[in-house]
Amino acid sequence: MSHPTSSPAVTSEVSWADPARQALFNSWMVSIAPAQGLLPATVRIASADASFRRYLRVDTLSGDSRIVMDAPPDKENSQPFVKIAALMKDAGLRAPEVLDWHEAHGFMLLNDLGSATMMSAIDAERPQANHGLYMQAVDALIQWQLASRPGVLPPYDQALLNRELSLFPDWYLAQHKGVQLQGQDKETMDKAFALIVQRNLAAPSVYVHRDFMPRNLMMPHQSEQLGVLDFQDAVYGPVTYDIASLMRDAFLSWDEDFVLDITIRYWEKARKAGLMDFEDWHSDFGAFYRAVEWMGLQRHLKVAGIFARLTLRDGKPKYLADAPRFIHYIRKACDRYRELGPLLKVIDEIEGTTPQVGFAYGRM
Repeated sequence: MSHPTSSPAVTSEVSWADPARQALFNSWMVSIAPAQGLLPATVRIASADASFRRYLRVDTLSGDSRIVMDAPPDKENSQPFVKIAALMKDAGLRAPEVLDWHEAHGFMLLNDLGSATMMSAIDAERPQANHGLYMQAVDALIQWQLASRPGVLPPYDQALLNRELSLFPDWYLAQHKGVQLQGQDKETMDKAFALIVQRNLAAPSVYVHRDFMPRNLMMPHQSEQLGVLDFQDAVYGPVTYDIASLMRDAFLSWDEDFVLDITIRYWEKARKAGLMDFEDWHSDFGAFYRAVEWMGLQRHLKVAGIFARLTLRDGKPKYLADAPRFIHYIRKACDRYRELGPLLKVIDEIEGTTPQVGFAYGRM
C-alpha cells in the first residue's frame, strides 16, 4: 500500500506572501493536528493587528476551535507573549493559553476566546448602557494590577516614555504634517515632554497592559469574565496608564461624565485594594484624576505618532483616520493645565485649530 506524500490538506483560503513560510506552516499544522484534535482543512483568517502578527482560526474534532498566531520571528518576538500569558493565567485572568509553540518559525496554537470583542457589544449612543461592561473591564484591570511584582516585566522608565513621545514629532509632525519643529517651538515641546515624563514617573508602578481597551477585551464566552488579548507589550509602570487607555479609547470617544463615572468607580475599587496608597490619592480623587490625564496625554501623543507610522511606513491607512480623536484629546488635556499652555499653542498653529476659549476656568 503506497503512503501519500502529503498529510491532510491545509486550506488554501489563507494567502501567504512567502511560499516557503506557507510550506513551514502546513508542515507544522499537520504535525500537531493529531495530538491537538485539529482539522487543518478548516484554517481561515481570524484577525490581524497593527503589527506583523496575524491570527488564524482552525476547527477541532470536538466541535470547537483554536487560534493560531502567525508571527514571523524575524519581525516579531513572541517570547513576551508566552511569558505574559502565563502571568495572566496566574493572576486568574481569562487570557489565551499557549497550547503549542514552534518558536523557530513563529507559529503558536492558542485556545479560542471567541470572536466577539467588548467593542462589538458597546452601544456608542447610550453610554450608561455599557456601564456593566466597563465595570467588568475595571475588575479585570484591578485583578491584573494586584498580581504585580517588580523585576518581572520591563520597566516603563524614562527612556521608554521618551522613546514613545518622540513618535509624535518624528512621525505625526515630520512625516505626516511635514513640520520640523525648530527654535522656540522645539524648545516648548521638549520642555512639555520632560514635564509629562516627570509627572508620570512619579506614579506608583504596577503591571501595565499598555493597550487595555474594548478592542482587546473579549466578551464572556463559556465564562463569567471578559477575556484579555494583545498583552505582549506589557511593562511595569504607572498605575494610571491602563485606566487612561480604557476611558480615552483610540477608536471611541465618551463624554466627560461617563469617563469620570467609570474612573471614579475604578478609583474606589483600587483604593479598597490598596493600589492608591500614594501621596493624597487615597483621599483625593481629583489628585488621582489629574495624574490619569497626564498619563493619558503621553499615550495620546504616542498613539498619534504610531498611527502616522502605520499609515506611512506600513501601508495601513485606516489608523490615521482616527488621529483627529487624539489631537482632540491632546488639546483638551493641554488646555486644562497652565504648564501645557505653550504646547497647546504650538499644536494649534500646526493643526490650524482655534484655541479652546471658555475652558480657562477649568485650568489647574
